[in-house]
Amino acid sequence: MLSFLKNKVQTFWTVGSERTLKIKRNIIYTFLIKGISVFIGFMLIPLTIDYLNPVQNGIWITIASLVSWINTFDIGLSNGLRNRLAHSLALGDKTNMKKDISTTYALLFIIASVTFILFFSIGSLFNWNDLLKVPLSVKLNIWPVIILTLGFFCVQFILQPINSVLIATHQPFKSSLILLLGQALTYILIYVLSAFTKGNLFILVFIAAGSPVLVLALANIYLYNTSLKKISPRVNAVLVNNAKSLLNIGGAFFLIQIGALVLYETDNILITRMLGPGSVTTFNIPFKYFSIISIIFYIIITPYWSAFTDAYARRDFEWIKSSLNKMRLLWVYVSAFAVLLYFFSGFFYKIWIHELVTVPDILSLSMAIYSILQTWMVIHAYLLNGIGKLRIQLIMVLFTGVMNIPLSIWLINNVGISGAVWANIITMIIMNIFITYQCKLIVERRATGIWYR
Repeated sequence: MLSFLKNKVQTFWTVGSERTLKIKRNIIYTFLIKGISVFIGFMLIPLTIDYLNPVQNGIWITIASLVSWINTFDIGLSNGLRNRLAHSLALGDKTNMKKDISTTYALLFIIASVTFILFFSIGSLFNWNDLLKVPLSVKLNIWPVIILTLGFFCVQFILQPINSVLIATHQPFKSSLILLLGQALTYILIYVLSAFTKGNLFILVFIAAGSPVLVLALANIYLYNTSLKKISPRVNAVLVNNAKSLLNIGGAFFLIQIGALVLYETDNILITRMLGPGSVTTFNIPFKYFSIISIIFYIIITPYWSAFTDAYARRDFEWIKSSLNKMRLLWVYVSAFAVLLYFFSGFFYKIWIHELVTVPDILSLSMAIYSILQTWMVIHAYLLNGIGKLRIQLIMVLFTGVMNIPLSIWLINNVGISGAVWANIITMIIMNIFITYQCKLIVERRATGIWYR
């Protein structure tokens, strides 16, 4: 028996193409890292709710969702960089990799600086307490909290290309490790904070938004002076021609990110406007619980983005087809796991958050269905993103993004908080139909016209 298991393990680590073996190693390493990360993430929620209260916690979540829109202003550069690096790596062109990385950091610095100045100048004209329906019982001007959050997000925005570099160079587990260390530091500091102070939203935001940025900054310094030294960014490597190329590739990714934000990040804003900040906390409990599914799936699928780029650059369609079929089979098991999570959701909430928040059963069911549809979408979106065929995805994201907000408002008014999820479910179904068909055409080499763009 031991000999059989030993042979199975050896086969897993040694059998397959170099591309496949890299994927296997990254999946195992990332699972170990993400397992700890997920545990810390779940522990953070009751800790922050208990430190503040459901209303203030909902305000923090809403602000984070609002400010996270800044990530779209990289105009798709991070994803464009990932594709360019994976393609250059497949061809052994490290000189061009260094130029692309340097140019990306320079562009993001300019964009982040301009964004902060504009938002600070324009945002100061509004009463954000009224805009976000902050109850009068919360005696706090949230504008300084928004600015603090924005400042940290801008710095994170500039530093985040390291994740694209690690993924493109087939080291996504290191990107997960950076996230884990940021979460661990956040948890430790908030735990200490809760032991010695009373609920203070400003201090909590400083820690929750600042800790990941500190870890990300240290990771940039360390990696670019060690394993990534040969492609580390330099001022003299910033080139206008590379900027144009990166912007051209990133343009489609940028528009897709805008549409995706409308689909996924407006929920918290709409809920706080229509139902109040406390409902945001209720909404995010099952959202976090069922994120276990997407986390597990992203661990497995993330290495495939750059692997698809590599395979497409080498015209290895058989490997692409085989990998796509494996991911679809995995989706069946993941869907069954989502159903299992739903049936145990009530029991888990009682253990996890005790009596702090009550979650409607229909909201949990909605999240389970949404998670199943989202994982199917990710499989096909990653293939299309990896090979740069973005036109159909772009059209569908923009179309569903436009219909999502009015649909969400109507459904929230008619069925309550779960209406926000059902709006996402409807738009996700539409998206899946089109991108699944496009992937079928591409794998079979029958894609022409818009289906090949």
